[in-house]
Amino acid sequence: MDKTYLITGASRGIGRAIAKRLATDGNNLYITCRNNIDELSKFAFELSLTHSVKCIPIQCDAGNYADVEKLFNQIARLDGVINNTGIAWLGLLTDMTPSEWDDVIRTNLTSIYNSSRLAIPLMLREGEGRIINISSVWGNVGASTEVAYSASKGGVNAFTRALAKELAPSNIAVNAIACGVVDTDMNRDHLSKEDLDQLVIEIPAGRLCSPTEVAELVINILHSPVYLTGQVITMDGGWT
Repeated sequence: MDKTYLITGASRGIGRAIAKRLATDGNNLYITCRNNIDELSKFAFELSLTHSVKCIPIQCDAGNYADVEKLFNQIARLDGVINNTGIAWLGLLTDMTPSEWDDVIRTNLTSIYNSSRLAIPLMLREGEGRIINISSVWGNVGASTEVAYSASKGGVNAFTRALAKELAPSNIAVNAIACGVVDTDMNRDHLSKEDLDQLVIEIPAGRLCSPTEVAELVINILHSPVYLTGQVITMDGGWT
């Protein structure tokens, strides 16, 4: 039977690369975005046409439980979730408003609670499942001027380890990928070319990670034994 996966934040960057890779392997997809539904719908049509899979685009604020509940009302069965939704905020903590803090935590961390809580019953019905959370190295070590982002990703890592223990008896694996600097629009939106060039100098691999490389790691985790669970796998070119 074909597998069915949900990918949040799939209109660009890492999520888009993951969706393309999963569709290439013949998997059916539900893909979401918060704002860019026209681009997501076009992308979903291309994947469906090219790879003969069902790919359903849905506009959904992953950090809003009511929105995610409506999303899951459309999903009859599910083999896995890739929680990729994320936003960044760069600046001093003292310059960050409470609403900006709430938006980062809600989008990066609460979103994972929302989708996991609703996906788990579907996976229990199947007798197995996979949850993969896209995290960051800043969740491991923290970053100056990215306190909220670091806190949210640290929460993702702890969430991953704890939920993995809870779901291991049910044959559901939960893992995370702590990405280094990935060549995405989000990073280009928040970091100047000079900043990115300096980071490349600091990264032993000598370059940024590509979204397709993260997608390949997602595939490897999905195909790994379910005994691999509770892991936060760092993918940063040797940087941290």
